[in-house]
Amino acid sequence: MRIFEIAAFAVRGLTANKMRSGLTTLGILIGVASVIMLIAVGNGASSAVEQSISGLGTNILTISPQRAQPGSTAKPLTTADAAALVGPDSPDVKYASPVVSAQATAAYGDTTHDVGQFIGSDPNYFSTTNGSVASGNLFSADDLQQARKVVVIGSTVATQLFPGTDPVGKSMLVNNIPFTVVGVLATKGSSGLQDADDIAVAPLTTTQNALTGYGSLNQIVVQAQSADALPNAQAQVTTVLNGRHKVTDTADYRIQSQDQLLTARTATTETFTVLLASVAAISLLVGGIGITNIMLVTVTERIREIGIRKAVGAPRSSILGQFLIEATLLSLFGGALGVAAGVIGSQFTIAGIQPVIVPSSVLLAFAVSALIGLFFGSYPASRAAKLRPIEALRHE
Repeated sequence: MRIFEIAAFAVRGLTANKMRSGLTTLGILIGVASVIMLIAVGNGASSAVEQSISGLGTNILTISPQRAQPGSTAKPLTTADAAALVGPDSPDVKYASPVVSAQATAAYGDTTHDVGQFIGSDPNYFSTTNGSVASGNLFSADDLQQARKVVVIGSTVATQLFPGTDPVGKSMLVNNIPFTVVGVLATKGSSGLQDADDIAVAPLTTTQNALTGYGSLNQIVVQAQSADALPNAQAQVTTVLNGRHKVTDTADYRIQSQDQLLTARTATTETFTVLLASVAAISLLVGGIGITNIMLVTVTERIREIGIRKAVGAPRSSILGQFLIEATLLSLFGGALGVAAGVIGSQFTIAGIQPVIVPSSVLLAFAVSALIGLFFGSYPASRAAKLRPIEALRHE
């Protein structure tokens, strides 16, 4: 029964000054909500990146130029390199699409839009990157051969330039050069860091002729026969390119698989999540310091009450327990409100990222809030328990 009496005194003490208790609770609420929401944002970013990369398929290799070492001569990637990767020397390679990228501003009527990715490639690029058409058609091998000024656009470009209008068959300007829209790609979604639908793909020959010039390629995208054949395909690609580029020591290109890209991006987002969680943890620490300050003020204001309770026989443990319970209740109440605020806040898109709640972060944040109450409330509680009755009664 004694524990309930101590708890009753603690609740009475908290309700005696609702404003002060509310401010302390607010500090813990902000800290807990921040931890939950920021970890959810980091986890959401990681999930979006994983979906974006996985959406390209598990049998994809990306070949990019590598900066040459001092004293060595680097050969650029060429369309001949891409063509050489599909043949008897690389039976596990299904397609190899050459890719060039251009900075492009598209316009239709009075509307302009800076295209996130303007790519020149061949018709196999769409199969290689798991791209499908939502309306219209993809450009053909004949379009590539004839260097026709046709383009397939992503849903973001379509929405920005042709709101409420079917863009198929319309002519849009790309860096003031007219291109006919022949198709719109199916929506892939945004990773929060890059909009996969803010894209336009034109024939390689057209892009080189009109926009980039006939220089080196930015990438070669390779599709293996299957996911299981990916290691063999990578080995075959390496052998072919080493022979063509006469590599003896360090290659002038690099090959990345989807798994490698995913690992690298995941490591980056995990670091980002840890950073966000660390920032949020500071809020909890500040809330804990606030509890210490509030409880010290509370002890000072209630010295006479403590003296009276001790004078009538209240043991030291009762005083200690009362103030520890007060501090813990403040933390638990603030933690519960913080959990609710964090969960509700995580239902909204933040900076283009849909947060994903991590259940362990909710439990951890709530548990830490309770521990903060015990830890930061222990000093004020100990100070109250150590007061001598006669000195407490004399306090003005």
